[in-house]
Amino acid sequence: MNTSKLNNKNESKNYNHNHKSSIVTAINSKVMLDSVAKLDPRYLAKNNPVIFTVELGFLVVLFIAIFPNISETFVTQNQVFYIEAAIILILTAWFATFSESLSEAQARARVDSLKQLEKEVTSRRIEHGKEVVVESSHLKPGDEVKVYAGELIPRDGLVISGKTFIDESMMTGESNPVFKEKDDHVIGGTIVTTDNIIVEITAEAGKSYLDEMVGLIQNATRPKTQNEIALTILLAGLSIIFITAIGTLLFSAYFLGYNTDIATLVALLVALMPTTIGGLLPPIGVAGITRLGKYNIIAKSGKGIEAAGDCDILILDKTGTITEGSRSAIEFVPMERYTEEDVGRVAYAASIQDNTHEGKSIVDLSEERKYLPPMLEKLISAKPIEFTAETRVSGIEFIPNKIVRLDKEDEEELRNLAKTVTSQQEAESSTLENLEDVIDRSSHGKIHDMLLEMEKNSLANPVRILKGSVDVILELAKSNPNVNAAELKWKAQEVSKKGETPLAIAINDEIIGLVVLKDNLKENIREKLAEVHAAGITTIMITGDNQVTAQVIGQEANVNQVMAEAKPTDKLQRVLEEQQKGHIIGMVGDGTNDAPALAKADIGLAMNSGTAAAKEAANMVDLDSDPSKILKVVKLGKQLLMTRGAITTFSIANDAAKYFAILPSMYAADNPKLAALNIMQLHNPETAILSTLIFNAIIIPALIPLSLKGIKFKAEQTQQLFVRNILIYGLGGAALPFVGIKAIDMLLSTFMR
Repeated sequence: MNTSKLNNKNESKNYNHNHKSSIVTAINSKVMLDSVAKLDPRYLAKNNPVIFTVELGFLVVLFIAIFPNISETFVTQNQVFYIEAAIILILTAWFATFSESLSEAQARARVDSLKQLEKEVTSRRIEHGKEVVVESSHLKPGDEVKVYAGELIPRDGLVISGKTFIDESMMTGESNPVFKEKDDHVIGGTIVTTDNIIVEITAEAGKSYLDEMVGLIQNATRPKTQNEIALTILLAGLSIIFITAIGTLLFSAYFLGYNTDIATLVALLVALMPTTIGGLLPPIGVAGITRLGKYNIIAKSGKGIEAAGDCDILILDKTGTITEGSRSAIEFVPMERYTEEDVGRVAYAASIQDNTHEGKSIVDLSEERKYLPPMLEKLISAKPIEFTAETRVSGIEFIPNKIVRLDKEDEEELRNLAKTVTSQQEAESSTLENLEDVIDRSSHGKIHDMLLEMEKNSLANPVRILKGSVDVILELAKSNPNVNAAELKWKAQEVSKKGETPLAIAINDEIIGLVVLKDNLKENIREKLAEVHAAGITTIMITGDNQVTAQVIGQEANVNQVMAEAKPTDKLQRVLEEQQKGHIIGMVGDGTNDAPALAKADIGLAMNSGTAAAKEAANMVDLDSDPSKILKVVKLGKQLLMTRGAITTFSIANDAAKYFAILPSMYAADNPKLAALNIMQLHNPETAILSTLIFNAIIIPALIPLSLKGIKFKAEQTQQLFVRNILIYGLGGAALPFVGIKAIDMLLSTFMR
């Protein structure tokens, strides 16, 4: 048993080491081999026309280096110069393919680190009260295992005993341990950091959260996005233009009597072409998906990330995105003819079969105030009425005079409920009939009398106890002349003004009162939305809540627009309306009814806890099921576009300096007037060409960290971003080559004297 514990702890230590060094291990022999394989001209011709042109230039210069005596007119330098130029050119191409291979390796590293958690670990299965050491592959749903501090949880499960802190950093990226106690879910592969817990296994082998996570990452594809395709076409067009220009220059110079060196022309071509963005365009796109993966969001393609960069409208669900998504009951508000206790008893009955957080909170509040209804044995076994987006009500349906027989589980629940109104000894020792009497005696008031009267009069018709939206409950009760609709609406309005949600409670068509639900805003949501607004994005909150509640919460959260009392179809309609106006839309969803809107939205983020239809329709899936992450997606999309734009601006801007370095060196000997263009005062034509090629080559690996990490995002309007990038990357891109090429030229002239 001690050996098992030691082995399991070693597994967790090994994971921590591997996880921290994932980026380091990405730079290995596989990256080197892959980057060399990408030098295949067929691959470059298809995927990177700029670097393909560089490689063609290398082949031309290499040919001249091998056969230096082929022509006196077009070969004017010594053989060593051509060898040096050829080496620099192939290094330029290799730096470009290396940057792409490195970014892809980092993307694979995420999967590799997760796969390490899938390997076999030992676990302690509890059999007849004893711990039996078994391999994790032998576990099946329903098995109970004990996990000690420092050990890996063998597979997904439910905590049934104990409390602990779990290290989930390998899944979520969050360094702080997460507290877990009874009834909390735990993920296989995470680490117990304190104490010990007993976990009931809930996932079959190969169907765990980890398996699903790895599967989503591996199945994600990265076809070129529209912007990448457009930029690739632009770069290909520039390549053709520059090749044509260089060819024209070659023949023009020949007929004018100038000696033109082929290698110098190749150097001019490579210098003029935007090789920097050509070499870094692929890794920028791959890095976008990789960085998104660090947030535990799987992008099925780059389309959604790219669209996020242009997003100008975010459609957000209130529940779970703006608010915590866990509304809790805080108060009972009776109608004039009833008491708070009456509302509590009916609300309890309506929620007794409701396993949602909301339903449990109503039950807890009723139990806390000892508002238990009579006939609990019938309510426990009643037929549940499930909530749907269409009906907007839930509750139970039962026949008061029907004799019910409770199973052991229901009987145990009844005894536990009795403990809230009587002593533990009486609750445990009483017969089932006496237990029902004990609970009934604790109940009193109009509702108590109403329900017992129904049972006494042998009412055979089903009784429906409901909770739901105020307008829906009023519609169901419109046939009852005793219902004071004005009173209910006024009380609901007062609740809504506080940003709370009123839930109407009724027995058949008799409205008893309201349950008040409170949902807190997510931490820092105002600040996050303010940052989104600063980037020029409009936020629209959609909720099924009434207009007053929605407006109050919308103002608290600082959203731009509020769409209240919305039905599922309204989301799709709003997406289509905004797209017809030319807007780029982002939205979040988790249900089947969200699927059409997710599919139509430019950025569709589905929750991993949602339905298969929602995940299939969206172009991104959040493994942590946190709707507010759509804000991170938009921020990352903006950063991706800014990075691509900045490097493109830099690449084109620094071509000017290269022009002033090479062109004077080409013809200054034949035409001394061209020497005036040698504003950098480079040592000689040979060092001028080599220093330009070296600078052109080393700028690619120098910018790899920027392309992978992205430039720092700052929420600003588009015009401000444009001006800032022109100043930094435009002017900076134009100035840096003058300094860099001059420095390299001075260094080369020292060694080549």
